[in-house]
Amino acid sequence: MDARGALGRYGEDLAARRLREAGMAVLVRNWRCAEGEIDLIARDADALVVCEVKTRRAGRSGVFEHPMAALPPSKAARLRRLAARWLSEHWLARYGRLPPGGVRIDLVGVLLPERGAPAVQHVRGVG
Repeated sequence: MDARGALGRYGEDLAARRLREAGMAVLVRNWRCAEGEIDLIARDADALVVCEVKTRRAGRSGVFEHPMAALPPSKAARLRRLAARWLSEHWLARYGRLPPGGVRIDLVGVLLPERGAPAVQHVRGVG
């Protein structure tokens, strides 16, 4: 695994921990298909959550690109398409109906300073 892959994996580990701490059950990590990847799929009570994780490291100046800047409308639309595919192939095949609480897209941003603890921010319903 290269440095970028290790950074992403670390961010996803922190994001999964944050979701569990918020009372969610992480069902799937790194689901892939021909159209792309969903970082995390979780269950929040009766809702299904498709979660995008963005991890950023501080540059030499200490400035971060905020993770919210990395989820433009086109990326949110792609996540909705991926979520529909996952639902069709996995959820509906098993349960025969949509989750009662619907489907939500969340973003977890992980900011890694040069020193100190990472900052993990979970934003619900971004897409």
